Amino acid sequence: MASRHRASNSPLSRLLSSLEKQRSLVVAATSCSVLNKLFDLAPPVLIGLSVDVVVREENSWLASLGVTSVPSQLGLLAFISFIIWSAESLFEYLYGILWRNLAQATQHTLRIKAYSHLQKLEMAFFESDSSGRLLAVLNDDINQLERFLDHGANQIIQLVVTVLLVGGAMAIMSPGVAVFAFIPIPLILWGSINFQSKLAPKYQDVREKAGDIASRLSNNLGGMLTIKSFATESWELARLKKDSEQYRRSNRKAIKLSAAFIPLIRFAILFAFLAILVIGGLKAWRGELAIGSYSFLVFITQRLLWPLTTLGHTLDEYQRSMASTVRVLDLLDEPITIAGGIKRCEPKQIAGEIEFKSVSFHYKNRPKILNQFNLTIAAGTTVGIVGATGSGKSTLVKLLLRLYPISAGAILIDGEKIDNLALDDLRRCIALVSQEVYLFHGTIKENIAYGTAKASNQDIIKAASLAEATEFINELPQKYETLVGERGQKLSGGQRQRIALARAILKDAPILILDEATAAVDNETEASIQRSLTRVTANRTTIVIAHRLSTVRNADQIIVLDQGNIVETGKHESLLRSSGQYSYLWNVQAGLVN
Repeated sequence: MASRHRASNSPLSRLLSSLEKQRSLVVAATSCSVLNKLFDLAPPVLIGLSVDVVVREENSWLASLGVTSVPSQLGLLAFISFIIWSAESLFEYLYGILWRNLAQATQHTLRIKAYSHLQKLEMAFFESDSSGRLLAVLNDDINQLERFLDHGANQIIQLVVTVLLVGGAMAIMSPGVAVFAFIPIPLILWGSINFQSKLAPKYQDVREKAGDIASRLSNNLGGMLTIKSFATESWELARLKKDSEQYRRSNRKAIKLSAAFIPLIRFAILFAFLAILVIGGLKAWRGELAIGSYSFLVFITQRLLWPLTTLGHTLDEYQRSMASTVRVLDLLDEPITIAGGIKRCEPKQIAGEIEFKSVSFHYKNRPKILNQFNLTIAAGTTVGIVGATGSGKSTLVKLLLRLYPISAGAILIDGEKIDNLALDDLRRCIALVSQEVYLFHGTIKENIAYGTAKASNQDIIKAASLAEATEFINELPQKYETLVGERGQKLSGGQRQRIALARAILKDAPILILDEATAAVDNETEASIQRSLTRVTANRTTIVIAHRLSTVRNADQIIVLDQGNIVETGKHESLLRSSGQYSYLWNVQAGLVN
């Protein structure tokens, strides 16, 4: 992702700091995991005690507590076993619920937080990153973290508890034998850390390759019409195969390294187990170690060392989740360059005067498009802005909506700098019909009412009528309940544009911006929309950006831009008489100039 802010803290510490609200859930889940493991490690102790009872009878350790007869001792052991098994099952049930709840809560919190943060970023961020990659972060990476919290976190905690508790018990009972169980542990830990350091960059690369595939698929699915019309299906398939092969190779490298871990660990564990089996057995045979203690050591050694064989798989999950965590948290660390002001305003209180005051602006890594630009639009008037492609027409709209930060100068609405206004309030005061119409998957009714949740059916129908959309809507089988498809693909370009226009009309904002709003409609529909706009634009400030000059001929004022500068201004008739750039463009569109 562009301009990534790298935090110096480890991914785990960054993750824990982001789970501040789930701290109590983390503590509860961890406590249940620890208690479950404590009771889970008790059976080897019971086995050792039962062997001690059978071999030593009235001289056993339990007899020293006052329970002298063998049947009584065995009955006591049976009762204790029942309690321990019940407690183990209870805490296993509890930690299962708690870790899963934590995983779900974390998944929900991070996804909502990441998406909320994403919406606050400027448009330049989205232009420098792909939607497929962002989808992979919001979905796949967060799901990867959820899978680790479901199982992996509990495994790590119980493994640590096992090593500490069992190791301590063995050291107290028979230090001379226990030392052989401890010998492979430093080797295992060293191997784990070494493998972890080598796996981390490999899994980071895997996640990046997964993002590339998601980006490719997202672009191709959105551009299927272009792919089919240019007959490039086989070429796009080859490109996807290449991305998928790179992902497979990256994963294969990580798998090759992680798969080698468990066999190496098993040999280290085998050495310790054989040493205790033989050396402990010899000590018990010579009478230097009680039979019950020897039985305990043999069983507990397995409980100590065999769980370490899962360390490779657990670390594998951990590294995958941390690679995903880094991508999610890096997104959250992306700086917000456009912050809203604190001044609130209601759309009904806005007259709609707009002033660009010595505004300078350039897109990232591109030459300056506006330099000391000045323009005043009187409240309640309709202003047409025309000019060649790249002259800065749409840029003015983007700056007015604060989609990009200006380099210098100020933009004011009713004399107030828009930087001082709350972003939500500013954008509620402006209704935009963009040249790139976007309809959401849903019904026509839902798309017209988008952003105006309290609109009645009558309001929706009225807005559609003003946008000259009722005729084609009523011809559809489900009328206003007709699904438009993803991005409105079930409708024609002109139909989509009229739905977008109806949406802007329904918003009833004091400032209306039409950015090539009639570009995709036929001449007859344009004429109808122009008639309805006469009513729509009354008592509101309207900015009409157009290549088709007939769209702006009735504007109160027409601004002609050239390379970010105003070269002409006036009404349609006066501009035609001036024989300047506007007149030339009009004659070109009228076919009077070859």
